[in-house]
Formats: sequence, C-alpha cells, structure tokens
Amino acid sequence: MFDANSLVAATTDFVRANQSWAPVLVFLLAFGESISLVSFFIPATVLLLAIGALAEASGLPLAPIWLAATMGAILGDTLSYWIGFRYKDQARGFWPLSRHPDLVARAESFFHRFGVWSVAIGRFFGPIRAVVPLIAGILAMRQIPFQVANILSAALWAFAMLAPGAAVLKMFG
Repeated sequence: MFDANSLVAATTDFVRANQSWAPVLVFLLAFGESISLVSFFIPATVLLLAIGALAEASGLPLAPIWLAATMGAILGDTLSYWIGFRYKDQARGFWPLSRHPDLVARAESFFHRFGVWSVAIGRFFGPIRAVVPLIAGILAMRQIPFQVANILSAALWAFAMLAPGAAVLKMFG
C-alpha cells in the first residue's frame, strides 16, 4: 500500500544525504507533477514544500532548486500539451484520465472560460493542474500564448512550492 508519509521521509532523507542531487530530484518531481498522465501518482506539493524547508535548513542555495522546479514544470506542461495536440480527443480516453471524465470535463470548462489564463491559473489548482495543458493541446491553443503562460506560471508556481517551507523554517527554525 502507498504511504505518502514514508515517501516524504525517504525523499527528504535522500536530499539531506545527497544535497547535490536536490535540483535533479526537484526537476523530476515538478516534471512528473505537470504531466497529465503521471501527476495523479506524485505527491509533489508536499515533497517540494519539504525540500524547500530542507534547503533552508541545510544552507542549500534556493535558486538552482527553484530553476530546476521551474524547468521541470515547463517541460511537463509542454509534454502534456503535445500529448493533447498529437492525440486530440483520443487523449481523453488514456488511463488514468479515462477513470476521471469529470476532471477532464472540469478542465475543459475551465479552459473555455479563461482561455490562455487557464494555463497560468490552472497550475495553482491541484486537480486540474496537469489536465489544462492537455486540454489546451486537444483544442489546439496557439503555441506562443501557451508557452508564455506556461513559462511565467511555472516560475511563480515553483517559487510558491519551495519558498513557504524555507520561510517557515527561517521564522521558527
């Protein structure tokens, strides 16, 4: 059985023992969190908050870790967009999305309501975070507006995931 607490403990222990791997791990977490077909299985939010705190406690510079999270999120959303663009409506039937048609419908409604802003805003709402880029691809959103929203929101999201853990530790540590 999957135990999120054990995963968080194992991940933070790994980062503590292998600090030079922190940016790589953060990149992979943000990348996985941003891929519509994988994000259901990765508790990246908790892990990124914990790694932010650990970086502060260990004296690791936050900038390379933030950059790694940003790049992972950008590439994950780009891959999700590409999957949607390439497979169109067929992508809605891919597992695990096929088990959550309500989530796909909510993401599509969100996309129709907010357009390009849905890519940026959606990144901050867990359940639809990775599905909105897929929908943007399915609906053939133009690449430049998608990437502008993707890049800017990824940078802000990465900071929002890492900084609170570091700030809490700074205040109370």
